[in-house]
Parts: sequence; structure tokens; C-alpha cells
Amino acid sequence: MTRRLVIAAALASAASAVHAWAPVPGAMLTDWGASLTPATAWREYPRPALARDGWVNLNGLWQYAVTRATDAAAPAQWNGEILVPFAIESPLSGVGRRVSPDEALWYRRTVDVPATKAGERTLLNFEAVDYQATVWVNHTQVGAHTGGNLPFSFDITRALVPGSNTITVRVTDATDTIGAFQLHGKQVLEPRGIWYTPVTGIWQTVWLETVPDIHVASLKIEARTDGLVTIALTPGRTNSTPVPTRVAVTLDGVAVASAEAAGDVLRVRIPQPRLWSPGAPTLYDLRITYGPDTVTSYVGLREVSIVTDGDGHRRLALNGAILFNFGTLDQGWWPDGLLTPPSDAAMRSDIEFLKAAGFNTIRKHIKVEPRRYYMHCDRLGMMVWQDHVSQGTGFKKDRPDSPAPPWTRLAPNPAEATWPEPAHAQFMAELEGMIDALRNHPSIVQWVTFNEAWGQHRTIEVAEWTTGYDPTRLVNAASGGNFHRAGHIVDHHEYPHPAFPFDLGAGGRFDGFVKVVGEFGGHGFPVDGHLWNPNARNWGYGGLPKDKDEWIERYRTSLATLAVLRRQGIAAGIYTQTTDVEGEINGLITYDRKVQKLPASTLAAMHRDAGLR
Repeated sequence: MTRRLVIAAALASAASAVHAWAPVPGAMLTDWGASLTPATAWREYPRPALARDGWVNLNGLWQYAVTRATDAAAPAQWNGEILVPFAIESPLSGVGRRVSPDEALWYRRTVDVPATKAGERTLLNFEAVDYQATVWVNHTQVGAHTGGNLPFSFDITRALVPGSNTITVRVTDATDTIGAFQLHGKQVLEPRGIWYTPVTGIWQTVWLETVPDIHVASLKIEARTDGLVTIALTPGRTNSTPVPTRVAVTLDGVAVASAEAAGDVLRVRIPQPRLWSPGAPTLYDLRITYGPDTVTSYVGLREVSIVTDGDGHRRLALNGAILFNFGTLDQGWWPDGLLTPPSDAAMRSDIEFLKAAGFNTIRKHIKVEPRRYYMHCDRLGMMVWQDHVSQGTGFKKDRPDSPAPPWTRLAPNPAEATWPEPAHAQFMAELEGMIDALRNHPSIVQWVTFNEAWGQHRTIEVAEWTTGYDPTRLVNAASGGNFHRAGHIVDHHEYPHPAFPFDLGAGGRFDGFVKVVGEFGGHGFPVDGHLWNPNARNWGYGGLPKDKDEWIERYRTSLATLAVLRRQGIAAGIYTQTTDVEGEINGLITYDRKVQKLPASTLAAMHRDAGLR
């Protein structure tokens, strides 16, 4: 069945691709976006940490329509075609239309699916849809999902008919509407400054897969540096009898270990373990057989911890050794795809640049990337601080979801926002979903639950839950936000040059916590011909330099300042930022990714000279 399904869907995709499609005229494009076609849009397997052979990609041209949000029935007329997986606001969607909170966005496409064989199921998977999605197959509603940044899946077996099947998706998106308490990250309905164009609808891969009735729904992999790997399987259905389970471990194609069990938990010990680190990102391949189901995954052996150095400073450690976390704030935005990178290669290129520039860390800023992003970080050896997607934009008098003034940051007696219980429950559901989706990636070393008091609430409760739910990573409860004694980190943001208010730790408030500078820099430099909007306010922190030499000198000053702070006990520094984003021109690369403002080799030498490598 698998091969027949792939062939049928491939023919349907090829047929749709002959229709006219082009990026929105006049938009800034990356080279990857300029070469994109409907037939090449995101063809890679989307879930590399739990992979199967039986799948088919549904990206490509879909029909779309925009109706009133009060319209519950599918539209009788469709507006045209949209290229999935690019959000409707993006140039690469081919549409470039804003969708307001009082509108609904609809999608429709057909796919030929043979009748499901006995003992098999067909799953319809969405990697991310922003924000509330309802899905039908033919005339049967197969499910609904709330949350704009997480993968979800529906078993559509009973809704399918032999031959042609119609998939319909309805999406609504409140973005930053007052009182919605929606997790929207950097999207706002009125973009300005550090707030960007809103994104609505499907913005990551849509795909089908076939699985046995008895199958692996998810994996939870935990590894230790002594080589012990524990694999907990969540079955796709409840089984009355134990299912035989086996794992085979290989390294560079050579078998190194195996184990068997009668149940949902496997333990295997890898002899002479080779550890994962930025300097040696060793990954072991896993082949897991669970009854009739076979999936592949991988594991990196590494442990994250905190140690105290000879001067009494708390330091971040990897595999027991102190490792200064030096990286960039990474928004993950693109001029042609907005939240969606124009291609897998484009997404990987940012990580490769940062690696070559001598950074060992990326702070993925209030965005969840496609799961392949973290696979690239795993393979390339790049540590990740993963932010939870935020809600709110700081204190506003008319916002019941923002903290009461003053915005205290690291000062004593910090403020908290007040959230109603349903909104908090959704916040926690999305936090849990993010951790579940990404926890098997060894590159992720830290969860960041709040940023700069944006929607910050119940901080201690949230941090304690996160620490308990994933004890294999550190928790940064409030990066640059209001500090509570929770989690493992005390994190200060300072622009343009890094600093840390050590005096606010008087009385032992910061004792036991690792001190980091979670944001600094933001030195802006405009590159003519590569500005997203030359007529907008293109800005950087501290004002713009008179020329490139001054920009470079400002960067060197920040590096030297951070090196001093490191000796004073600061354990990490995160520079703002990887690329320009819309009107922010404080990136090391232009927004269109066509100009590196300094070559990676030059940056690496500067970092080495400053003592940060």
C-alpha cells in the first residue's frame, strides 16, 4: 500500500504544479525563494527523530478562501491557489494577503488514497498551523487543534474512501488581540520595531503516513554519558498484551549494541561511549522494532549540568566540563517565507554560518522551528536554548495579561501578570507539547519559559513544572524578565553593550543560580540594496554607526566587555542577532541572506582574540 500511496500523491502534486504560481511581486526574496517551485517546496521528511518509510508529502498548491470567522461551512467559491507550507501573508505563498481575527482562512486539496489494508491506519500530520485549525476529510470532521507552533496528527482511516479524497482545513488566528491570551511570539497585527508581520494558517509541512494498528506514537529518549540509553515508547493504541520491542544501535553503519524487551520501555548500554558536544557531535543511529512497526531515530550521549569553578562562580557544564555558552539570538524569520524558511538548505545555512563564526549556541527566540532544524543542530554540533513562544508585548495599561508596573526585571519583589485558568492551561499545554516534540534532540540544552515579562505569570509554578517534566535540561525561567527564585538561571538583557547588575543579588538572591547575559549587542548596520523596506525606520540599538569601521569597533567593544564579565562570573552571552529582520538591521547577515556583514572566518578570529572561543 505504501508505494501505491506515494505514487498516487506524487501524481496529484505534479498535476497541481502546472498551475500558474509566482511569489508576490516586488517582495524581497532569498536565493532559495527565487528558485522555489510548487514541486520543490519542502520535500524533506519532516520528523527525523521518529522516521518511517510509509509517508507522502502534501505540500504544494492547495485551494484557499477567506471568509468571515462566523462562517462555519466551507465556502462555495474559492479565491485561488496558495503554496503550502507558506503562510498566506508571505510572498512565497503566492497570495500575500493579511487575514484579520474576524476572518477564517480555508484550505482544500484532493489526494488519491487507496483503501487502507486490514491492520493498517492512515494518519494525517500537520507540522504547524497558526492558530486554531479544524480539519475535515471528505465530509467527516477528523479533528481540531489549538496552538500555532506544534505538530499534530489525526487518524483519518475511517473517513477515507477508495480513490479521490478531499482534505479541508479551516483556520482562525487572533494573534495579539486583547484578551485572547494567544501565544504569538513576534507576530502582531500592527508590526513595528521588534514586532513583525503576522502569520496565519499552514506554515510547516503537511503529510500522510501509513502505520500498523500497533505502532509507536512517540519516543522519549534519555541518554547518559556512561552509555546507558533509556527509550520509552508511547503506543499508538492500548495493547492488552506486551508487545515485543527491540532496538539496534549503530555508529557510522557499524552495529555497537542491541536490546530487547516485552513492553514499552527499552534500556540499552553503548560500550565505550563517544559523547556529543559542539566539538564532536557524535550521533548513534537507532532502529526500533515495536511489534509490526519499525521506526528509526538517533541519540547523542551528553549531560547538561551546573558546576562551581575555583572562584565560587556557578557555571554551565556539558559532560561535566565547564563550557561558556556563546551564541546569537535567532528569530528564524525570512523575508519571503516569514516564519517558514524558503527551504531546508536555507534553514541549515544560518546554522552553518554561526558554527563557522565560532559560536557554539543559538538562542531560538520565541519561535519553534521545523523539527529538521534541530536535527541540523544535532548534526552540526550547535547547542540550543529553546524559548517557549511568548504572549504579550510588555506592560500596557489596557492589557489585563501584562504585569502590573513597574516592570522590575531583576529587582526584588517582581510583578506578575494575572491569567485566567483556561488561558494558563493552554499556555501549559503548548509548553508541554513543545518539550514533547523536541526533547529527543541532544542539541537543546535549556528551556526558556518566559522572555522579558511578555505574558509572564505564575513563574515559579511554571519553572518548577518544567524542571520536573524534563530534568535532563536546565530551565531559564525568565530571560531578561522578572526574576523569581525558580529554575537554574538568572538572566539579564543589556543593550547595546553587555552588563550585569550584580548588586541586585545582594542578600543572596542570586545564590545557587547561574548568571548569564541572555541578550546584548544589537549593533545596527544598513547594507544598501538589502533593506526590507528602505523607507521604513531601519534601526539598531544605540543608534546607527557613521560607517562600517565604527560598527566593527562597537562589536569588538561588546566582545571585550563580555570577556570581562565572563571573568566576573557570567556563564553565557547571547548576541542580538543572527540576521536582520524587517526593520531591525542589527544582524550579522542581511535579511535576504545575500550579504554576510563580516565573513564567518573574520568573526571567528575576533571571537578568538577576545577569548570567547
